[in-house]
Amino acid sequence: MKLNMAEEEDYMSDSFINVQEDIRPGLPMLRQIREARRKEEKQQEANLKNKQKSLKEEEQERRDIGLKIALGCENKGFALLQKMGYKSGQALGKSGDGIVEPIPLNVKTGKSGIGHEALLKRKAEEKLESYRRKIHMKKQVEERAAEQFRMRLKNKQDEMKLEGDLRRSQRACQQLDTQKNIQVPREAWYWLRLEEETEEEEEEEKEQDEDEYKSEDLSVLEKLQILTSYLREEHLYCIWCGTAYEDKEDLSSNCPGPTSADHD
Repeated sequence: MKLNMAEEEDYMSDSFINVQEDIRPGLPMLRQIREARRKEEKQQEANLKNKQKSLKEEEQERRDIGLKIALGCENKGFALLQKMGYKSGQALGKSGDGIVEPIPLNVKTGKSGIGHEALLKRKAEEKLESYRRKIHMKKQVEERAAEQFRMRLKNKQDEMKLEGDLRRSQRACQQLDTQKNIQVPREAWYWLRLEEETEEEEEEEKEQDEDEYKSEDLSVLEKLQILTSYLREEHLYCIWCGTAYEDKEDLSSNCPGPTSADHD
C-alpha cells in the first residue's frame, strides 16, 4: 500500500500542472534592460517638464518682486530726479499734476511679434464687418424679391380687373346697341365675342381694310377707354354707376368720372 502511494505523482509538482519555462538564454535580461530604458525615458521627460515649469515660475517671481520694489538712490534715473527736487511719492511735473506711480510694465509672453495682436483684432473686425454686409445684402435681396412679387401680383390683379371691366362694357354696349336697333357694332370688338362664333366669321374679320386699325394692336386699357367714351357719348351710360343718364348735363353732374378710380 505504501509502495503504491509513493509511486503516485505529487499533484503540486511541475509534471502534474504541465508548466514549461522559457529556457532561451538571455531573454529575461533583455526584458529587464528594455523596461529599465522605458523607465529612464519617462523619468527624463518628467524632469524636463518640471524644470521648464520651475524656470517659468522663477522668472515670474523675479519679475513680480522687481515690480514691487520701489526705485532707490542707486538707480541713476531716480538720483537725477532727486537732484531736481523730486521726493519719493510725489507726482511728476512742475505743477505736481503728473503721474505718481510708474507706467505699468506689460509683459509679452507669446512668441508673436509686435503688432500681431492688433493685426488679428483688425482681421476679426473686418471679418465681422464682412459678415454683417453679407447679411444686410441678403436682407435687401429678399426685400426686393418680396416687393417684386407684390408688384407682379398687383399688376396681375389690376389686369384681371381691367379685363372684367372690358367684358362688362362689351356686354352693355351690345345690349344698348341692340335696343337702338344697331345690328353691327362700330368696331368688331365693341361687342363681347361669343364662343359659338364660327371660323368663317373670324376669317371675314381678318380680311378687313388694312387702313383700319386692328383690335390686336390695342391693349386692354386702351380698349376700355375707347369703349367707355363710346358708351358715355352714344348711350349716356356709365358701367361703374350702372346707370343710363337722361342727358349729358345729368351725366356730367351725377357721374364721378369716366374711370374706375373716380368711383372708388
